[in-house]
Amino acid sequence: MNLTQKFLAFTLLGANWVLWLLVALSVISVAIMLERLVFLSSSKLPEELLADLKKRLASGDLGGAKELLSGRTGIEARVGQEGLAALGAGAGAAAEAMTGTRTRERLHLERNLAILGTLGNNAPFIGLFGTVLGIIKAFHDLSQNQGGGATVVMAGISEALVATAIGLLVAIPAVMAFNYFQRRVRARLARADEVAHLILASARREA
Repeated sequence: MNLTQKFLAFTLLGANWVLWLLVALSVISVAIMLERLVFLSSSKLPEELLADLKKRLASGDLGGAKELLSGRTGIEARVGQEGLAALGAGAGAAAEAMTGTRTRERLHLERNLAILGTLGNNAPFIGLFGTVLGIIKAFHDLSQNQGGGATVVMAGISEALVATAIGLLVAIPAVMAFNYFQRRVRARLARADEVAHLILASARREA
């Protein structure tokens, strides 16, 4: 069996396995969406607490700010905790500590978002690949059953086009979710930067 025949044998498997792959990818995509939604919602610093933190930092109440952030999670709280803890070594040390914490926490915020982006970009091509395999199989079936005429080909092509449709069905929500979560990550980073600037401003006033 030459190389062409080996590839032909592979393509004659049809698009069914591609459809199952797309179904598995859609499950992964939905799981990531739900996990990110829960994580980004649960770790967010409440607006009223952030407003209280701003008031305490503006008034120079660093001890009250530390107490307010104690035990809190999320990038805003982590940045604030590290910055306040490092203030004893100076504003420069606090700034470096908060920058490092921001970088580390950003990785947590963006976890698995690259998978959503990859699915959004590539799921249509996976579906198209399944469609091509299905069309090849349809024409092969016609060559084996020429009496069936165009009906054999049309039935096979219509089934093959389902793979492209499923690929788009996986890709569109993934792209929408990726863009939505990226906006939320940027908003969280902006809030963390705001906390960092307030801490540094308060430290300079105290100095």
